[in-house]
Amino acid sequence: MVGLAACSAPAPEAPAPVTMTPTVDPSRGAPPAPDVPTVWPLTGVEVDEVPERPAVAVKVENTATARPQSGLDQADVVWETIVEFEVSRLVAVFHSQVPQEVGPIRSVRPMDPLIVAPLNGLIAYSGGQPGILAEVQSSGVQSLSHDEGTGGMFRVSGRSAPHNVYGSVETFMAAADAEHAASPEEQFAFARSAEKASAVVDGSAATTLSLRLSAQASPSWAWDGATGTWQRSEGTVASLASGGDRLSAVNVVAITAPHPNSPYGAQGGAAVPTYDLVGEGPAVVATGGSTVEGRWTKEAIDAPLQLVDADGDPLLLAPGNTWVELVPEGKGSLTVG
Repeated sequence: MVGLAACSAPAPEAPAPVTMTPTVDPSRGAPPAPDVPTVWPLTGVEVDEVPERPAVAVKVENTATARPQSGLDQADVVWETIVEFEVSRLVAVFHSQVPQEVGPIRSVRPMDPLIVAPLNGLIAYSGGQPGILAEVQSSGVQSLSHDEGTGGMFRVSGRSAPHNVYGSVETFMAAADAEHAASPEEQFAFARSAEKASAVVDGSAATTLSLRLSAQASPSWAWDGATGTWQRSEGTVASLASGGDRLSAVNVVAITAPHPNSPYGAQGGAAVPTYDLVGEGPAVVATGGSTVEGRWTKEAIDAPLQLVDADGDPLLLAPGNTWVELVPEGKGSLTVG
């Protein structure tokens, strides 16, 4: 007897996938491109086109003998620092405006590379100690020194040495080599308008900023609603540009940082101080008649100093110029009124 093998029925075929072709209403079209305006990188002010030119930082004297200085009213950013003998000196950064002259120009200090390295531009100064010069030259910026015969620096007849070295920012910009000729990257975060700046949106009303940076430097700022700016004074004396205009700022930023002595000495054995600016610390931003507290952070010498709130989000400045007050930790103070 022959056995019969059982046969199973074939499995049903899986249904073929159905491809759906979405239909798009032709009247809707593609989403609009985001409206991102072109702005000057150091001020956030709108401009049709940013010219390809470098930022130039200039070391400017700030003693009574040096005032009124030239060019400060056209700087995008001014940094105020304390050097030896508790004297204030300024680092004025130019990019969107090019003053006819700037000065008096003085020598570099060890905190200057920390300030200017993120710009990848040029720094102009009268001279400096060999060790400090080496730090400047190794920071990645292009160095322009009066002592080395840099073009564009000259002595004026109306002031006595060493308070009479001035310079041409236009000539400095033209001296940029291929590695330093590009426009700088944005250094601070800017709102689209003054009304959207962080201090205006989230801050508290303020009319005065009184700083004590040292026994020799007590700048103050008063809010002027008519011009929409903070107006500067040296103590109680109004600060003026050489042309007679009041020095003012759309944003005033006070950062508190350690202010240790550097390895370098000055006349009579006095120590030359510097700032520890790689790290973080407290910050106060004043814009639009208001102030807001936050933090500053800086990851490396060549990284921009950033301003953030308690959640780590950027503090937005208003479009316009900025003065940065470097308050020595444990020695300086800021009083908001």
